[in-house]
Amino acid sequence: MVRQDRRRHPMRLARIETFATEFVGFVRVTDETGAQGWGQVSTYHSDITAQVLHRQVAPHVLGRSFGDVDDLFDTVLEREHKFPGSYMCRAIGGVDTALWDLKAKAAGVPVTALIGGAPGPVRVYASSMKRDITPEAEAERFCRLHGEKGFDAFKFRIGAEVGRGRDEWEGRTEAIIPAVSRAFDGEDVALLTDANSCYAPEQAIHYGRMLQDHGISHYEEPCPYWELEQTAEVAAALDIDVTGGEQDCWLPTWRRMFELRAVDVAQPDILYAGGIGRTLRIARMAEAAGLPVTPHCANLSMVTLFTMHLLRAIPNAGKYLEFSIEEADYYPWQYGLFATDPYVIDGGQAHVTDTPGWGVEIAPDWLERADYQVSEVEA
Repeated sequence: MVRQDRRRHPMRLARIETFATEFVGFVRVTDETGAQGWGQVSTYHSDITAQVLHRQVAPHVLGRSFGDVDDLFDTVLEREHKFPGSYMCRAIGGVDTALWDLKAKAAGVPVTALIGGAPGPVRVYASSMKRDITPEAEAERFCRLHGEKGFDAFKFRIGAEVGRGRDEWEGRTEAIIPAVSRAFDGEDVALLTDANSCYAPEQAIHYGRMLQDHGISHYEEPCPYWELEQTAEVAAALDIDVTGGEQDCWLPTWRRMFELRAVDVAQPDILYAGGIGRTLRIARMAEAAGLPVTPHCANLSMVTLFTMHLLRAIPNAGKYLEFSIEEADYYPWQYGLFATDPYVIDGGQAHVTDTPGWGVEIAPDWLERADYQVSEVEA
């Protein structure tokens, strides 16, 4: 009888709590029955995102049914129509991912099962975030990780981040492309690269041809990401997969990207885009355009876990999961987040478990140190 009543009267959201630092922020939601779920706002300036969540998201979702998450969060964006963009989507993503955890725990299944998937392995690619590393050192650590963890795909950085055509230092790009390629000569290894919006089209095409000549198969964000026509020009000129979309959170931008054939692979970030629900909408648009989805997830907060569940479910999942290989010198804040490590790599693969929800517990001592805020339905 209780289950019948819950189907007839979808549960309503009663409380939203955030636990945030500058770098990462977790979200706990509670429905009117006391059931709870955990999610995360996007990393970086997460303390500001938490304020946006409580000020501009919570008032529109508390007390409302969350049976239809797309409608719920579309309503938020409509109510806050003067504030489109990244911070709103980052905040919405925190509530969205927590609601998926709540729903999956109530059903006794992992989140991937709610969106059409099943537990199991996910092939990963080792993703370097560094540009201050020499070509020789980058090639060496890729080879070491290939032997130690079984990674069989690697991504390195070229150009300078949003560099207006400049290199990180003169000659670095010309050196790192052949260095990484030679390191795996004769090996069955996929090589990827990321220009992080560095180049104008002519320069992007020049380096794209160099990448093709050295067997690199994935060329990410060659031009300023907001200049879709520039990226489309590069994609049309090259045989290599031109990829992008990590920064894009606005659904009309994604539609235009696909109409222009600006990319060969779509790369939404679940937390930049606004959560699982909005990312599924992007994935369906990509599927209609005949394109795979290889999401951006560049650190070991919960975003990589969310992406693992997504890739186990969508029919147009890309070849691999992005998996950061940076450690405490680069991401000191990503340590101590979880009670147990959900990111054990075995044979170049991560694993989605059958634990209900996201399958992870936030470390209690981390929560105690974080800044706490709560919004709830008034009694």
